[in-house]
Amino acid sequence: MSHRLLSTQSLLRLSLALGLVAGLAACATGPDVRADYDKSANFSSYKSFAFVSPLGTDRSGYQSIVSQHLKAATQRELEARGFKLDAAKPDLLVNFNATLNDKTRVTTTPVPTMGIGYYGYRAGMYSTWPLYRDETTVTQYKEGTLNIDVIDAARKQMVWEAVVSDSVTAKDVEQVKPGIDAAIAAAFAKFPLPAPAPAAAPAK
Repeated sequence: MSHRLLSTQSLLRLSLALGLVAGLAACATGPDVRADYDKSANFSSYKSFAFVSPLGTDRSGYQSIVSQHLKAATQRELEARGFKLDAAKPDLLVNFNATLNDKTRVTTTPVPTMGIGYYGYRAGMYSTWPLYRDETTVTQYKEGTLNIDVIDAARKQMVWEAVVSDSVTAKDVEQVKPGIDAAIAAAFAKFPLPAPAPAAAPAK
């Protein structure tokens, strides 16, 4: 198999992994978002940021469209919190990674042991207790996971991490950009420094 084919398959798999975030708009509960941070870090002392090069999402030697979307969405979130992009001397570095894994979901549902027609002989003259059995369904699905790492550039120490995960289908790939925007926003909602609230509209 050629290196070109391997690179194409890797990019497709990466895009599919990042497609997980496209389900945000359609899902009432959204994806699973977990975050943790270094309690000893003084986040108010950080003023600037840049991106790791190469990013974990750039595995083919060049910057992917997916990485461009991730960087744009992250830059928007950090600048909303007062950080400035400074590629020359950043206080913080940002990195991304995405994976796609096969998962199995097992659900058990109680179902009647007999169809309604079976009890027709009773003709509604009397009732009885319901008889149920458990029916187990096994579903195979893919789960995508997006990691966002924020690193103290001087100490080379990670100070914040967010992990966004959800099930994903191939059609989600078509909505990667809006999905990435939503996932990054959901992740940074757990950042130690919140974005300032929008200014209230002046009274008329």
